[in-house]
Amino acid sequence: MLLSLVFHNHQPVGNFPEVFDAAYRQSYIPMLSALGQHPTIRVGLHYSGPVLDWLEGAHPEFFPLLQGLVDRGQVELLTGGYYEPILTIIPDRDKHGQIRKMTEFLLRRFGARAQGLWLAERVWEPQLPKPLAQAGVQYTILDDAHFIAAGLTEDQLTGHFLTEEEGKMLAIFPSLRRLRYLIPWQPVGDVMAYLRDRAESGAALLLMGDDGEKFGLWPGTYAHCWEQGWVESFLSALEAQSWVQTVTPSDALQRPAAGRVYVPAASYDEMMEWSGGFWRQFLVKYPEINTMHKRMLRVSDKVWQMPDGSSRQRALDELWQGQCNCPYWHGVFGGIYLPHIRQATFGHLIAAEALADETDPVRQIAGDFDGDGAEEVEIANTEMVVLIDHDEGGGVVEWDWRPARINLTNVMARRREPYHEQLRVPPLTPTLATEGAAQAAGHGVETIHTPRIRVKEGGLDQLLIYDRGRKASFLEHFLHVNASANGFWRGEEVSRPEVVGLVRINKEIGIEGPRLSARYRLENAGAESVASTLAVETNWAIFDPAATVLLDGRRYAVSDLHDVAAVTQVVLRDDGWPGPVTLKFSAARVWVMPVWTVSNSEAGFERIFQGLTCVTLWPIALLPRQSWETTLAVALG
Repeated sequence: MLLSLVFHNHQPVGNFPEVFDAAYRQSYIPMLSALGQHPTIRVGLHYSGPVLDWLEGAHPEFFPLLQGLVDRGQVELLTGGYYEPILTIIPDRDKHGQIRKMTEFLLRRFGARAQGLWLAERVWEPQLPKPLAQAGVQYTILDDAHFIAAGLTEDQLTGHFLTEEEGKMLAIFPSLRRLRYLIPWQPVGDVMAYLRDRAESGAALLLMGDDGEKFGLWPGTYAHCWEQGWVESFLSALEAQSWVQTVTPSDALQRPAAGRVYVPAASYDEMMEWSGGFWRQFLVKYPEINTMHKRMLRVSDKVWQMPDGSSRQRALDELWQGQCNCPYWHGVFGGIYLPHIRQATFGHLIAAEALADETDPVRQIAGDFDGDGAEEVEIANTEMVVLIDHDEGGGVVEWDWRPARINLTNVMARRREPYHEQLRVPPLTPTLATEGAAQAAGHGVETIHTPRIRVKEGGLDQLLIYDRGRKASFLEHFLHVNASANGFWRGEEVSRPEVVGLVRINKEIGIEGPRLSARYRLENAGAESVASTLAVETNWAIFDPAATVLLDGRRYAVSDLHDVAAVTQVVLRDDGWPGPVTLKFSAARVWVMPVWTVSNSEAGFERIFQGLTCVTLWPIALLPRQSWETTLAVALG
């Protein structure tokens, strides 16, 4: 029997350097060293563009080691979208461009002509064979879930299959979930027993493609895989058997195809569960993702309309970095909940659009920019781009500070997630990464698939508070005169419907240079007097929980809740901003409150600081037909 193993190595665009370094030390370099010690073991390796770019700068010594394995035919390198996009949701021109960039890199750097493509998150839709074949790809790897959804059984998933779109052919390998759950979590003997059983049942070739980081970077796996020798034992066991031989996917491709198949839109089992059955549902589940995605599509249109040349190529590379898949979804990994990853994505999209808009940056346009069937308005100049969504209370859902490459409203709402229910079952005590490593000494290795609840700190259940809508800016609320900051933060204070029905609001948002103004005019359209509190909510993408905010010169921590009376100026700062953001308004009570979310990851449950909510409040007492006006003025830098 033939066995093909493919290891995919990726870090998101914008991830912390220390994470790249940990992946290198704990996973990437140990795997190359292990393969070097076992020259008869042949595998496929895929490294995403962000990893390759980081390695070239931080560890150039990695490349001669990899080159040696490639030269002796032990390693086959796979291409892919350079910055690891979900290929199904980007335009074909970007699919071709990203694949071409990766393929040319591998040829130039290693002399390797890539035949296969690693499909990011194995997100498949039936139209993919055509653009992949047009990009020169001969095969890709899907999970067995794809084939089972097409009606095949696990016993039939041996070798490769053929599929097509408009006659453009593509070979597809099934990657076995059973192997993915065995390697490296279970004893080597159990893995070999499964392989022997499949060999005896007539399987000609089995393939597993999975993340390389689970061999050392995931909690507990460095001790298990390298210090306690799981990988060494596994590779030695493979070499010792005559009935199993490892091959690269291209070698396996030389065998006759197992048949023709058409597989439906799918991904691996866990991704299907997280998305609700179809990957694109992430664009519905999280409006923040949809805003990012639709901005990406509009920027792609603009960049490809630029004249060919160095400026367009720079814009394309910024665009493609902004297509990295990691913030466009959420599962057991942080995804859209990771602020630094979202910030990096928006930063590259803003940079690409700035290059495309260089000759004509000023605009005021209306259209359905988010695909919801309703009209939004976008205004822009050289300093900022502001997207106003009528269906979101006329709020600003995107506010790009162009010179800073910052989306100021890039704040995740506190949203209910299914895994939150695990935190409501006491008692929970912190399970640290070191404890997870210690557990690797036995067979019960901690993995993302085990049911044990791991938390990084106690009391996270107290942060399971949910917002009624997304965290846009310039959202108006009519609150009771005795409303509290804590009640608003907890979602207990909401707009009074009896006031909303009486008071007519006229809001005008305008920009001039680095300044934005929001002018309000309220009129009592009813026959009775109105007494309430107008609260105008703005949300700010401040990601450092140690940052401070100035209220009339007095300093307050952004990680705590504050209620301050008679304020006329708020000054905001964060790491990476080129200067402060200053809000000025007529004297108002100000609430400042942190936005904490709780998300699960391979390392356990953790709190993440998503940004800052600032609420300005004025008491309103209006007689019938009486009006009231105020203005919030914002200066960037």
